[in-house]
Amino acid sequence: MQKLAQLSDDKLVKAYANGNNDAFDTLLQRHQGRLLNYITQLTGNRQVAEDIFQETFVKAIMTIRQGNYTETGKFGGWLARIARNLVIDMFRQEKSEPVMSTDDGNIDILNRKELSELTVEDDMVDLQIRDDVRRLIRELPDNQRQVLVMRYYRNLSFKEIAEQTNVSINTALGRMRYAILNLRRLARERSIELTR
Repeated sequence: MQKLAQLSDDKLVKAYANGNNDAFDTLLQRHQGRLLNYITQLTGNRQVAEDIFQETFVKAIMTIRQGNYTETGKFGGWLARIARNLVIDMFRQEKSEPVMSTDDGNIDILNRKELSELTVEDDMVDLQIRDDVRRLIRELPDNQRQVLVMRYYRNLSFKEIAEQTNVSINTALGRMRYAILNLRRLARERSIELTR
């Protein structure tokens, strides 16, 4: 069998879609440097770029695994488009967040509804959701629970998770994806609402 490093991107994508995780690791290694530099140039912030880089590969993994990837050009260009769209979404979100000047004496910035304290009912609902999520997380397989806790509760990057658990980034991303899918399934089965 031909070595993975010698295969074209399209052949690696097909191999990954057919279950060869090493093929995706090869794609990741092949494109990570250029893609991360591109995102860093777009955002001007290395830490934000690393987060968007990870989101890009999560989207790529999900698209390929769901059979929705179509060869419309080069794989690297496809990744760059995903990353660019994520950066645009990030900037749109930042732009849509309201900014108010406190120079205008008619605006009481401290008396705004969205800044007011939560009601007792809101507090109780939030507490119930957190308890439900904790219970559901305990039901996940150990490797999925571990990645989810490291990502959301310890705020580690997927690269850090991969290093600490001695697996590839691709495996860490896959475990996170399955953890989220399993959480949604468990919540649905138990009729648990996870949003307020």
